[in-house]
Amino acid sequence: MNRDYPLERIRNIGLIAHIDAGKTTVTERILYYTGILHQMGEVHDGTATMDWMIQEKERGITITSAATTCYWKNHRINIIDTPGHVDFTVEVERSLRVLDGAVVIFCGVAGVEPQSETVWHQADRYNIPRLAFVNKLDRVGADFTYAVETIKSKLHPNSFPVQLPIMDGEDFLGVVSLIDKKAYIFDKDDLGIQFTIRQIASENDERISLELRDLVKNYSNQLIEKIAEYDETILQKFLDDDEISEKDLIASVRKLTLNCDFVPILCGSALKNKGIQLLINAIVDFLPSPIDVPGIEAAIPNSKNKKKIIVDETLPFAALAFKNQVNPYVGKLTYLRAYSGKINRGDYVLNVNTGKKERITRILQMHSNKSINKEALYAGEICAVAGLSNTSSGDSIVQLDSPVLLEKIAFAEPVMSIAIEPKTKIDEESLEITLPRLFDEDPTYHIKKDKETGQTLISGMGELHLEILIDRLKREFKVDVNVGKPRVNYKETIIDSVEAEGILDRKVGEHGQYGHVKLRIEPYSTNRQMGNSKNMIYFEDISSEEEIPKHYINAIKSGIFESSESGVLTGNKVEDVKAIITGGSFNPVDSSELAFKIAGSIAFINALRKAKSILLEPIMNINIVTPEEYLGNVINDLNGRRGKIIEVSDKESIKIINGYVPLSETFGYATNLRSVSQGRASYSMEFFKYEKVPENISIKIIERMRGY
Repeated sequence: MNRDYPLERIRNIGLIAHIDAGKTTVTERILYYTGILHQMGEVHDGTATMDWMIQEKERGITITSAATTCYWKNHRINIIDTPGHVDFTVEVERSLRVLDGAVVIFCGVAGVEPQSETVWHQADRYNIPRLAFVNKLDRVGADFTYAVETIKSKLHPNSFPVQLPIMDGEDFLGVVSLIDKKAYIFDKDDLGIQFTIRQIASENDERISLELRDLVKNYSNQLIEKIAEYDETILQKFLDDDEISEKDLIASVRKLTLNCDFVPILCGSALKNKGIQLLINAIVDFLPSPIDVPGIEAAIPNSKNKKKIIVDETLPFAALAFKNQVNPYVGKLTYLRAYSGKINRGDYVLNVNTGKKERITRILQMHSNKSINKEALYAGEICAVAGLSNTSSGDSIVQLDSPVLLEKIAFAEPVMSIAIEPKTKIDEESLEITLPRLFDEDPTYHIKKDKETGQTLISGMGELHLEILIDRLKREFKVDVNVGKPRVNYKETIIDSVEAEGILDRKVGEHGQYGHVKLRIEPYSTNRQMGNSKNMIYFEDISSEEEIPKHYINAIKSGIFESSESGVLTGNKVEDVKAIITGGSFNPVDSSELAFKIAGSIAFINALRKAKSILLEPIMNINIVTPEEYLGNVINDLNGRRGKIIEVSDKESIKIINGYVPLSETFGYATNLRSVSQGRASYSMEFFKYEKVPENISIKIIERMRGY
């Protein structure tokens, strides 16, 4: 069986944005106009196709990324609709890791919002070509020019409109394309199927005002000048005063977009069904196919050599598992992005990360939580497969005889925890089975058993993230638990350099266990703003072979890593520390890896006890939108929470406050903000970095956590 569409006519794209910018509504319209849906669903009614979880329907937000496929102008478009809430940033991160292009959606009223910047920078990390779509131009206060300026000033200076909105006062009537110089005026049938196309150049058409013609001419000239900066062909035609055709413009904009030199800005209103067909055209015209994307680097296991993986189905199969999902009908599904080769249903594959062989029992093309069986998965495609029971997000799935290791996905680290206790013995048994399944779906959840209380500590990205997990435990998996109050995930580090040693010298039966490690620890900060789940302990080994044989060094590192999970102040993780192995001794008969692992752990703990340790707390980037008359109240409240105001900007009668605030001070903030603004202010926040806790507050936290 051959692939249904050639590679050059496949688009793998994601929709990314700040929460409530309209991603899911845009996706719903795309599916309707491409014929996949026969009736549009609405987020506010809980009927949107892509929001299939009960929690999504109830809350009107996207929680988990959902994949679907549609067809337009003889192209196949694979779409992943991602969440906008910062607590579910893992879904954006792992989606962007495997996508070829993205549509970034902005609210026509607010322009660039905090999470807009976050998802944009995530796309920057993976060098993803993207389109910008300014949505909600039907809303009161919408300002396309303002939105464009915020995109250019905050995100990408070479962003420029390829469309302009047609406005009649506050009414949004349609869209002008600067590419084909046509006006698309949507009829009032509320479905967006019928629209009138008018030539801007036609002076006989009274529907096209002189003001609009002049505006289009002005923007068209600016667009050509912007493109000519990068495209010599367009520049030469511009200088020679030759005609620059629609075909020339499409080819040039596509080339610059693929190189990430240019971001086309489009406009519309998904809720009012305007401009979506033109957006789909732009996805086909400007975003990359799998063969337009450079090959990815892969490591060869047990070797320092690298290999470039290119999209070619004649090469050995190589894919990245980027998401796991528990499907009530199929069981565990693993989403794969195939980079090369082809795999058939029933074939065996190798998980390079685990070294285990597994069998693909089913291949599924997903449409939200529904699926269609497929016989094969080809290079350049995204599908879900069943049968990979031992596979986690970020694992490399390859042909048995051609192991390569693709770069894993870096996930943000959790900043908040809650304690849970099962209510009955049956709940306890169910919890032990259920939690690993949920953590397999979302790697940003962490689990830890509190040895003193016997409680299970679950860490996540925020209050909503943890709330959703508890809700799923109770409703989806029927596990009843008592839930504690949310607590902040603090960290510990050191501010001075000390030396210590660890010795293990004991008899176990007839054999001894001997390991001796000398260690120096010192502060080592990389000023990270966006952490990942990796423990940030840095190593250097300056010991000699005569003191410690080199094959014991990894065991020492392992012991130090384990000890760094629990610091001496509050038992929180230790980070930003450099551990230097300076020396030690060994016994040729009694020394072992286990002995040196324990000795390394003892040395690190002894060093921490001698060092001056401090507490670090998560700092959040907060963005508050408030009417001007409540600005003083909002600022006073934020200052009382140890907040730091960076900027206050204006948009008509609205004030936009950007600043930083400790996470520990934000509990109950939504209620307080409503109170000081009579319910008219709103806010959003996201993790920024870890920062030292002021000493007077640190003492109280330590005493509280130690139970004094």
